[in-house]
Amino acid sequence: MVNATGLLGVLFLVRHGDRLEFFQDPLTYNPSATFLTALGTVEEAALGNLLQEIYLLPSSPSAITGISFPVADVTQLLIRADAAGEGETILSSVGALIQGLYPPTTDFNSTLANGTTVIGADGGEQFLPVESVEQYEDISLNSFTSCPNFDAHTSAFYNSSQFSQEAQTAAPFLAALTPFLDGKSTDFINMFNIFDYVNVQNIHNASFHSALPSTFVEQAYGFANFHEGGVFSDASPDGIGNVAIRTMLPSLFTSLQRIANTSDPLKLALNGISYKPFISFFNLTAATADVSGDVDYASALAIEVNPPSASDSEAFVTIKFKNGTSDAAFHPVNLGRFGENATSIPLSTFVSELQVRVLFDSLMPVNG
Repeated sequence: MVNATGLLGVLFLVRHGDRLEFFQDPLTYNPSATFLTALGTVEEAALGNLLQEIYLLPSSPSAITGISFPVADVTQLLIRADAAGEGETILSSVGALIQGLYPPTTDFNSTLANGTTVIGADGGEQFLPVESVEQYEDISLNSFTSCPNFDAHTSAFYNSSQFSQEAQTAAPFLAALTPFLDGKSTDFINMFNIFDYVNVQNIHNASFHSALPSTFVEQAYGFANFHEGGVFSDASPDGIGNVAIRTMLPSLFTSLQRIANTSDPLKLALNGISYKPFISFFNLTAATADVSGDVDYASALAIEVNPPSASDSEAFVTIKFKNGTSDAAFHPVNLGRFGENATSIPLSTFVSELQVRVLFDSLMPVNG
């Protein structure tokens, strides 16, 4: 398919930036508090700036048709952030991303009745509305805690032969890593927390960074990918292991359909989330992407909504992914669930195929 007149809009799923150490119960995934770091704000602002260059600048070949820039039109935007779990981190990340997406501009001004022109605060900074998605009101962005069925799935994975074999493989590495873990449990069930501690210390603790063998972060990351990939995916598309994305689907469908409706002003929808829905999305859609578990900080998935081509009567979507700040560009993603080499999919097909995977009404205030 060929894009005839420019993008109608884009839906983004975005992971938060660098943060302090984060602990989550490996049996229930109940989280502890954590906070975005200065590095995290830089990562998110850089991502926002890249999204601006690709999708907002009129000179870009992939600019969204008719989107307002450099001054935002809030009717064209829908920005949501998971406020559960790592909530403050995700909310802060979305705020930093917005500053890169729509930076301060003197064009953001008002002329008062007395003739005075007032430029927005701090050189025209634009304070765009962000919907804070609280778990007790709307579980669409965080549906995997306080969910007995998901807990049962997690326990079944931990009791599987596959998990046992990987734990045996990891045992020598975890024994070698033990002196660096400050007394933390080396049970393979705790593998995500082990990796998170090692990763955060390696980034922010100079003595730890100097002492840690050079391959240990990569090895911990590999085992954590296996761990989280097993928890947040499922052999069946309808499996509870995919719950992190299955409860998001209704809101994603609504945003995509609104973007495709040229009488609706929405052109850009953004969801700030943790790494978990990415894993479930890739599993549910049988996507090809260069990740098998945890996506990196400031990763982004873009679902582009294209106008009908000359040979088609409806809008279609293309999916692209960028794995964190070390990944320089977005890459096309093939959704194997929709057929071989499925990189462009009619929007109605995308919705109808995944609609049957919706778990339940994601606005319900109870999980599982």
